[in-house]
Amino acid sequence: MAHTDNSDLDPVWQDLDRAIGQILIMGWDGTEVTPQIRSLIEDHHLGSIILTAKNLKSAQQTAELVQELQTIAKNAGHLQPLLIALDQENGGVNSLFDEDYVCQFPSAMGVAATGRADLAYEVTKATATEISACGVNLMLGPVLDVLNNARYQPLGVRATGDDPQEVSQYGLAALRGIRDAGIASCGKHFPSYGNLNFLGSNLDVPIITQTLEELSISALVPFRNAVASGKLDAMFIGGCGISNPSMNVSHACLSDQVVDELLRDELGFNGVAISECLEMEALSHELGVQNGVIMAVEAGCDLVLLCRAYDVQLEAIKGLKLGYENGIVTKERIFTSLRRVLNLKTTCTSWEKALNPPGISLLSQLHPSHLALSLQAYDDSITIIRDKEKLIPLTASMHPGEELLLLTPLVKPLPASSLTKKLLAAKDNQNQAEGQHEMWAHNGRDRSAILSGEGVFREFGKSLARARNEKLLHTSYTANGVRPVHENLIHRASCIIIVTADANRNLYQAGFTKHVDMMCSMLRTRGQKKQLIVVAVSSPYDFAMDKSIGTYLCTFDFTENALHALARTLVGEIAPLGTLPGTLRKSKKVLKSRQHWLVEEYSAKRDASALNDLLRAVHRASAPDLQFLRTTTAASFQLNNANIAESHFVVRNSSTNALYGFAATYFVHGVGILGGVFVEPTKRDVSIGRSLHRRALRSLMQRRGIKQVQIGSAFPGVFLGIPNDVEVNTIKEWFANSGWDVQFPRRVSNMILQDVASWSAPEGLSQSIQRAGISFDLIHDLDNADGVLSHVRNNANPEVLELYRHALSESKLSGIVRAKDATGALLGTIIVCKQRSPLETHIPSLVSRSEDICGIIAPVVPLGPQSTLALQGLTLMGIRQARSHKATKVVLGWVVDDGSESLTAMGFETLQEFEEITNSPENVTIPHF
Repeated sequence: MAHTDNSDLDPVWQDLDRAIGQILIMGWDGTEVTPQIRSLIEDHHLGSIILTAKNLKSAQQTAELVQELQTIAKNAGHLQPLLIALDQENGGVNSLFDEDYVCQFPSAMGVAATGRADLAYEVTKATATEISACGVNLMLGPVLDVLNNARYQPLGVRATGDDPQEVSQYGLAALRGIRDAGIASCGKHFPSYGNLNFLGSNLDVPIITQTLEELSISALVPFRNAVASGKLDAMFIGGCGISNPSMNVSHACLSDQVVDELLRDELGFNGVAISECLEMEALSHELGVQNGVIMAVEAGCDLVLLCRAYDVQLEAIKGLKLGYENGIVTKERIFTSLRRVLNLKTTCTSWEKALNPPGISLLSQLHPSHLALSLQAYDDSITIIRDKEKLIPLTASMHPGEELLLLTPLVKPLPASSLTKKLLAAKDNQNQAEGQHEMWAHNGRDRSAILSGEGVFREFGKSLARARNEKLLHTSYTANGVRPVHENLIHRASCIIIVTADANRNLYQAGFTKHVDMMCSMLRTRGQKKQLIVVAVSSPYDFAMDKSIGTYLCTFDFTENALHALARTLVGEIAPLGTLPGTLRKSKKVLKSRQHWLVEEYSAKRDASALNDLLRAVHRASAPDLQFLRTTTAASFQLNNANIAESHFVVRNSSTNALYGFAATYFVHGVGILGGVFVEPTKRDVSIGRSLHRRALRSLMQRRGIKQVQIGSAFPGVFLGIPNDVEVNTIKEWFANSGWDVQFPRRVSNMILQDVASWSAPEGLSQSIQRAGISFDLIHDLDNADGVLSHVRNNANPEVLELYRHALSESKLSGIVRAKDATGALLGTIIVCKQRSPLETHIPSLVSRSEDICGIIAPVVPLGPQSTLALQGLTLMGIRQARSHKATKVVLGWVVDDGSESLTAMGFETLQEFEEITNSPENVTIPHF
């Protein structure tokens, strides 16, 4: 430990009860001081408090509440004031709301969308100054997580984006703002909440599966830079698990590998480490609070968080004392944390400051300038991702008298919002005895909850109608889909605006939007004016990669301020300047090649042997998860398919016939595909790849009727996209610098079931399939395939359609399993193939020299109420086929998006993960020499 002599500490800390109280941080429910929180401060010497939205009604009430808490501590003999911590991230995550004195600002991603790190400084400083005026001295921020795969992480707009350097830039600006406001900062969520895998029930913790090397070059970069800046006071340690070859941790905040070794020793952090709340269900069920608090302290956490349950808080205090008495927790460990906490208090508070928060007297002076800053930030953050038909502003695309329809989802009002404030006031009037927790916890079918969900967007609709000075039609939509009322209103309106809020998690929103888009397209073919605008008011990734949605905007939150800026944008009062943060902003910086290489067309007769040599060299230099390259050959890329035009290119040594590089391209049904770019490992970084890429892209762009270009291919299935390995960000940046928009990848995976013989279906799966009325059959030839091919054509990439045709033409060794609902309608399809099927030639992951592998390939299951069950059922049928053929393993190829989660639950493991990139031709810039 750092100290063995404790003479630097006041003798009062020799009372271990007092010392233990200083290394705990606790909260409670209620807007007034309760006997329980008073007892924790007076009797148990609690030294730190966390406040939440459930404690706060207004700025004045907050200042008075904090002043009362500090007075209790002072009168109880505390040597230093309480730490008062608060989450005030802005966007949708604010704990304190007061429309008269406290300003709302955009989320971290919203601020980053402005492209201005100086604005991040100003916004964070303003927010920190406001909460400081109310007595808060520890701001739980900034968020330093890097979104490893932005569309699949719950943090969403709370994080800056997917580029570690940009997250660092904005995070450091925020740290300066907090420091200049005179309070303490707390970076979160170490080691990362931006790359989590969700594998099981809600009692299971999400898992980080990246190796430490992978974390080091991406997720840890902002944390490392924040520590190095010397401006980070505290670090919030997450409760996630970590599972990789060098670390197997169930909860990061309970692991000395994470806190003492990674955070302290490797990153050099000597500030206060704060644990995740130990009341989290997964932790309390697995370990119990007493064990948890002991493990957190032993791991190196200086403040252990227990959010609100008084009995649990007392149990934690008892556990720490027992841990000390049993010799598990040492006095030196306690005193080391005590010193860090006391040092932090010295930097951010004093009794003079703590007992006299300025409150609304200061806030009223700051409000005009902060309000102007808020308006500017929101105006600058609104982002138009696409507007192909120039529908914005509405004043230019709609005529007077034409009706506008607004369709909005039901969303829970933000805790810190005027609508929530009104609802709580109304609820108090109805029933003074009912608590806020009950209101939110039991409102699933409550009429008031439905009204509140509609109310979130009601004022936006009114303001949009006023701005247009025209009538506006407005209704909500739910998981019930498109109803007759929606159809009638769509027929009336000339323009439809659909609002989505995290459609990747609320899948009904995606389905509803696609249905309305289809209706509008159909009505346009009949000569009716049906313009469609989609607005994402939370995650920008809802439809970012779906180019069929021609006009798409993002606001990054649905606060009143954001919706006001949206209305002004739609009617042309402001010109939106926002851009999506991260790799997208880099995609326009197209680099010129430094060196020019002669690129020739591939000749199988001349180049096949040299290509095999090149592939073996690339395999030897590749990461372990690219071992499928071992079985990739020149034949893998040659399809000889009448419906697919293929052109491949090489850079070669004409004297030795050795290949220095190879690029494969395909053109099928309007889509140009880059199926792979390979460069000899010893010849990299001399522009061979750029020369090949430029020639390949020019070849694709010259194809007549090209509508889309794509990185990654299902057929051939060598590279399904950019490999999602340790170099994924480097490779994505390479493609961004080569002219691609890489911001919106689609995750595609290959998976494996390692032991077919011992595998058993998840309990209840067969019964669930039977209850749902889903049936399955197997077809083997093209004669019965019209419905299947039509289904695949409508719901998958065009090369997948040709993969299905190829499978059906090899009827002895492969077939198609169909899933149908009770009416006989097709729910989904999947390819099954036996060992040594001809498909192995073009899908190397099916090939093994030592195992009998059957393939289940390309599940095509559109989103719907039964989609997960249909996918699992199709997979179950495929496994049964594999068993009947005595296969030892099953490879499941080309699994799209979230399908992998339901298959992981069936026992599959991920072999490789890729990011498929799709662009419209006009979005890709061909580099110039």
